[in-house]
Amino acid sequence: MAEPRPRVWLARPLFEDITGRLDQHFEVVRSAVEDRYASDEIAARLRDVDGALVTLVERIGAAEIAGAARLRAVANVGVGHDNLDIAALGAAGVLVTNTPDVLTDTTADFGFALLMAAARRLGEAERWLRAGHWGRWSFDTLLGADLHGSTLGILGMGRIGQGIARRGAGFGMPVLYHNRHRLPQSVERGCRAQYVTFEALLQRSDHLVLTLPHSPATHHLIDAAALARMKPAATLVNIARGGIVDETALVAALAGGRLGAAGLDVYEGEPAVRPELLALDNVVLTPHIASASLATRRAMVALAVDNLVAALGRGPDAGRPPTPVDPDALKR
Repeated sequence: MAEPRPRVWLARPLFEDITGRLDQHFEVVRSAVEDRYASDEIAARLRDVDGALVTLVERIGAAEIAGAARLRAVANVGVGHDNLDIAALGAAGVLVTNTPDVLTDTTADFGFALLMAAARRLGEAERWLRAGHWGRWSFDTLLGADLHGSTLGILGMGRIGQGIARRGAGFGMPVLYHNRHRLPQSVERGCRAQYVTFEALLQRSDHLVLTLPHSPATHHLIDAAALARMKPAATLVNIARGGIVDETALVAALAGGRLGAAGLDVYEGEPAVRPELLALDNVVLTPHIASASLATRRAMVALAVDNLVAALGRGPDAGRPPTPVDPDALKR
């Protein structure tokens, strides 16, 4: 009798021509529609599977895997993985993978576009024009902030942060960064970036872009005190995770003229957005789409499929998934 094939859960419909490759190796349990699952619903779907391919909206921790005795691998479609309790999964012997690299340039492109839109008031200008307010040309209409020659600050200097730095250097912007660990000098030279303290980054940046992971240590790192240290005309851009910014403090700074503008692609309670943010003209809001080019999203799903196939011991890279979150887990 043939050995039963491993069973995997595909949490949402994702490019059938790519995820169809899973059928070559596994019995695939597919979710037919886009949905947001409650904890008990996720637990029920994980109970009898060997692996899962999920996105950032599926939150998986100790409670969700308590009855998942067969579960061996979770492939996350995304570079961030704060939707997964890595420690709990690791303790249960579940390997976690993500999809870095393939989205770096697309996300950096978008981050820089969001910076330009916020600094130059593009969202406000379009709304103003569409509302019929452009009756005549005026010399001082919708004056924004320059990017060229201004100082770009980057908080979190991983792959995406380095991509933002390279784009800033192309605009003739002095680039400052702060990171948990200073980068090698060769990388700093390649990015034309200077390492500074967190305090100096806040105080010296004309435009500050957030590209760091969200964790208990970085939760509300940009709070009222941090915003107060920034230049009054500065621009803040968040393409990382919503929880890094205290949105109540951000609203107060934007509304009170203590911050020039903001560009946000991520939010604490997404998909819900604070009504106070929606009411402000000096903030550009986008719905978590920094990596949302067709080519990049396809590449992310393809890498997640490769990871899950390999993690469950199938395919040419059996046992060696390309991008484990914790490479040491493979040794263990």
